[in-house]
Amino acid sequence: MKAIMKLDDLTTVGQLEDFLSGTQAVAFAVISDKDAGYRWIQGELARFGYLTCPRRHKGVLIRYLMKVSGYSRQQMTRLVGQYRANGRLQRQQRTVTGFARRDTASDIRLLAAMDERHDTPCGPAVKKLCERAYGVFGQAEYERLATISVSHLYNLRRSVTYTCQRRHFEKTRPRTSALGERRKPRPHGQPGYIRIDTVHQCDQDKRKGVYHINAVDEVTQSEVVCSVEKIGECHLIPALEEMLDTFPFVLLGFHSDNGSEYVNGRVAALLDKLRIEFTKSRSRHSNDNALAESKNAAVVRKQFGYSHIPQRWAPLINDFNRDHLNPYLNFHRPCFFPEIRTDAKGKERKVYRYENLMTPYDRLKSLPGAKHCLKPGLSFAILDAVALQISDNQAAEQLQKARQKLFKTIHGPNLKTG
Repeated sequence: MKAIMKLDDLTTVGQLEDFLSGTQAVAFAVISDKDAGYRWIQGELARFGYLTCPRRHKGVLIRYLMKVSGYSRQQMTRLVGQYRANGRLQRQQRTVTGFARRDTASDIRLLAAMDERHDTPCGPAVKKLCERAYGVFGQAEYERLATISVSHLYNLRRSVTYTCQRRHFEKTRPRTSALGERRKPRPHGQPGYIRIDTVHQCDQDKRKGVYHINAVDEVTQSEVVCSVEKIGECHLIPALEEMLDTFPFVLLGFHSDNGSEYVNGRVAALLDKLRIEFTKSRSRHSNDNALAESKNAAVVRKQFGYSHIPQRWAPLINDFNRDHLNPYLNFHRPCFFPEIRTDAKGKERKVYRYENLMTPYDRLKSLPGAKHCLKPGLSFAILDAVALQISDNQAAEQLQKARQKLFKTIHGPNLKTG
């Protein structure tokens, strides 16, 4: 205790409250002896009759003693408990120096040399090597290391003696993210549960290419492709907002792999704001996001190929996606929809019947209660006008012409297209 105030003039609990509120003038005195501080606390407890005063007054007195002495609530509680039990305070000086050190500096240096020889194996392997060195090969210097625990071995590796002789750097270990629920989505035949994945348009001379964001609805296979320069937050968040707004039905689920472009706070906050369920793929379950990955090959790679496309062309490609590719995919491109059949043994098998081949928009209209899934302000009459504005062949021809024009702009007029 460095400072004790002379507060002999404070004789009532009301004066103590004034002091605690800062309105009572006081004088200071310096006491450097801890024993004197204990004697002062004991005297104040006795002077104000702590053992017999009301509970409210006890609280004021405790706060007063804490403020003056500088002790914490826990320490003051221990002192008051000692006063209640014994009627006095006696300082108990700790004389035990702690646990005796068993491992010497030479043992730590011996451990560092062992790690250096064997390229820093795991703790149990090092312990086994020390046991073999002492028990099998008779190296007496390993006697103490042979009997230590594995956990204490890691403590020795963090000691100053060890780090002065040898430093070891480990790779950053992956950390499990609490964002998103790790499970397969369960749409139960209802549209609005999309799968999303990223397709990178290859690197060239250490320069990154365009990124395509591909989102597919699980039930209707409605698909939206968006292209961005980078998958950082400043590019990805606006693209996701545009994609989520493009789907004609209300979105209920958002499923991605475990890439950090989607599993982050900004994306989770966006989905939470829109009340969209966020799920992510499970480990060792490769089919969790198989629908989006299959569309990557059947749609994105077929349209843009595998060659490098510089990032600066992302806005132009995104215009092509918005004006030509996405309308063609949703209103004019037929897709197979599986029909699940269960055999006598209970095994499920998917069957792709020709009768179930239809466009994503036709699939949406065929669902029971589909009109209730549309976003506010949309109706099938409005969507029918868009779907029947041009024929499938006309949409495909416009898509091909726009794609040829796009690649001639990107790669130059000498590009040959087949």
